[in-house]
Amino acid sequence: MLDVCLLGTGGMMPLPGRFLTSLLMRYNGESVLIDCGEGTQVAIRKKGWSMNPIGLICVTHFHGDHISGLPGLLLSIGNSDRTDPVTIVGPKGLESVVRSLLVIAQDLPFELRFIEIDGKDFDYDYKGLHIKAFRVKHNVVCYGYRVTLSRSGKFHPELANENNVPLKYWNRLQKGETIEAPEGRFTPEMVLGPERKGLKLTYVTDTRPTQTITEMAKEADLFICEGMYGEADCEGKAKDKKHMTMQEAARIGAEARPQRMWLTHYSPSMAYPPQYIDELRTIFPRISLGKDGKSIDLMFSEE
Repeated sequence: MLDVCLLGTGGMMPLPGRFLTSLLMRYNGESVLIDCGEGTQVAIRKKGWSMNPIGLICVTHFHGDHISGLPGLLLSIGNSDRTDPVTIVGPKGLESVVRSLLVIAQDLPFELRFIEIDGKDFDYDYKGLHIKAFRVKHNVVCYGYRVTLSRSGKFHPELANENNVPLKYWNRLQKGETIEAPEGRFTPEMVLGPERKGLKLTYVTDTRPTQTITEMAKEADLFICEGMYGEADCEGKAKDKKHMTMQEAARIGAEARPQRMWLTHYSPSMAYPPQYIDELRTIFPRISLGKDGKSIDLMFSEE
């Protein structure tokens, strides 16, 4: 199970009732944050989730509405008695940018570790989650993120017996461990069936539509995508500023066919996003409007 909360849905500037861009995921006692706009720590408090388990922060790019909340958030994580390291992933130059922000948040009680992405994509494993960063098309270097949680095959005791696996090793093999023992070498495949369908979440903001986004969002359990503008006459502005309209996002959804799709990163000029939902659902019926605090528990499918 993957708990997901869209903490903030605003772009450019915060509004009453609309914090800036941020997404928080929880899995197996760990938390992963994508982006950290102004107000992120307040949004986490409002949600009632703890900041202490946040061990990984993924940054899409270095615009203020995506990173300006970091100093306050890291201070709050420190005040939660966390001493384990926090890893921050983002574009090349990340450490310099974050260190500059931390002039106002010094003496953190935990180590900061930086992973700078230099290229079109990057893969990283964290506590059982696989994180893939992929380059999108904005006016600065910007990445989307795909988060996947794999699921091992079903345990078959009859298979274990056929392979003469001693009972005392069954539990360890179910957890994916390979065992070198006096009786021989035992692998998880000797007790497990084929790998089952896992979970996939794809997150993109601040970009023009690209084929890579469609591929990364294909049949995702949840696809969270920028919908900066909704007005019919804003497509030119979106192209100039390297953003995306709601209608363009919906067309990506129609091609990628995720199980669920949420829009986010609304322009501050968009006072009432729901006015566009009927039109958008004629393009892709499974599209929904994100809002601050919107949450879902993504569950493994029953088999």
